[in-house]
Amino acid sequence: MGRLSRRFCLAVGVSLSLLAMTQGQAKTVKLSPDQLKAVAIQDLQLGQPERALRYSDALLKRDDQDVMSHLIRARALRDLQQFGTARTSAKTAWSLSETKAELYSSSRTMAQILSSQGHRTRAQWWLRRAVEHAPDERATQQAIGDFRYVKARNPWLARISFSITPDSNINNGSSERSSFLNYRLSEIIAGQPVDYQLPGTARALSGIEYSLGLTTRYRFSETPTQAHDIIFTADVRHYTLSSSAKALAPNAEGNDFAFASYTLGYGHKRINLDRRGEFRTVFDIGQSWYGGDEYARFARLSLGQSYKLQSGNRVNLRVSGEKQDGITRSDSDTVRTDFSYTHRLQSGALLWTNVTGAFATSPLALDEFHELGLRAQLTLPKKVAGATMHLGLWARKRNYDFSPHHRDGRREDRVQADLTMVFNKVDYYGFNPTMRVTASKTDSNISLYDAKRFGVNFGIQSAF
Repeated sequence: MGRLSRRFCLAVGVSLSLLAMTQGQAKTVKLSPDQLKAVAIQDLQLGQPERALRYSDALLKRDDQDVMSHLIRARALRDLQQFGTARTSAKTAWSLSETKAELYSSSRTMAQILSSQGHRTRAQWWLRRAVEHAPDERATQQAIGDFRYVKARNPWLARISFSITPDSNINNGSSERSSFLNYRLSEIIAGQPVDYQLPGTARALSGIEYSLGLTTRYRFSETPTQAHDIIFTADVRHYTLSSSAKALAPNAEGNDFAFASYTLGYGHKRINLDRRGEFRTVFDIGQSWYGGDEYARFARLSLGQSYKLQSGNRVNLRVSGEKQDGITRSDSDTVRTDFSYTHRLQSGALLWTNVTGAFATSPLALDEFHELGLRAQLTLPKKVAGATMHLGLWARKRNYDFSPHHRDGRREDRVQADLTMVFNKVDYYGFNPTMRVTASKTDSNISLYDAKRFGVNFGIQSAF
């Protein structure tokens, strides 16, 4: 944490007495409040909090509305490990603060007290306040540096995301009006495949998605090369239907498509390969709900290894497996492998590429599949309209060997493009607004699974 800045020592003028010894005789020296505050701050810097506390008490007897005197007192009490009264003084200073400089100094002082007491998560919130009220860029960077320092030493880490997304297909329904369904039954009844009209809930329904995500971890053990974490995640999504969707499916409600998933797990990270690599293990268990009903329980294991090349580029390999115990769907086992490469281009742009392969087995044949996917994301080196811009492309081919709707099984080709903008110049308490535009299309040999989707996501993310 930084020291109290001398520039906050300007205050109302009154005179107080300081007793000094000169040539063996007592002598009274007249000091103004500004001078006495400067002496008190110097005492704090020299490790004399008792004396600084006495001076601050004397200053407050003359003017109990003086912000700087309360801050000196709070800092002295913190150094004396009297954290409760130190917080009280810092809160008083905050409540009396009027200028940005006073609000900034009060916030940093409170954060320092909380961090010293071990309340680092609360300290991070007060440092966000300091960033919000920083009087200049130098002060902003000081508060951000303090935030990162506290964050690195906080065993608790939480990431919260919230977004609102107008979406053309909230239920992942078909973009077609009709489809050939159950070719065997159709041949028995009609002697040939029959094109059935799809019900409203099977077709694409537009609406708005409200999404809330939480990831929090507690680091219960850490060394310079290893870390052990307990991790909890939550993903909750609710929907409202548009008027056109209600006309298409009058009996449907947005809550019919609501989704929620909660997981609890263990994570381990270890630095290896001459400190160029990092090995990661994550194991978690969880449960999901769909439409308000239990959907599935699952257990997942993920192993990953990253490595930083001499060029500064990074490669990453991950292998994961998931065992799903279906409640309203079938059981399944899925294995997935990902390989990614991150490369800094000569222009300064950052290119991330990924190839993934997966296969799933299940007692229900129509849920077994194998897939191959390719992804790429380009982060532009310069801001566009004051925003950091990310451009993404994704293509996936998935095949199901069996389908009741087609003799050759089910084939799906999906492509997606997205554009994400992070508005760095718009900052509130260290959070930036984001906008993400996504368009995707799924082509299948069974029109039931043909889908088009377009969405605009508005969210927030931490700036540091």
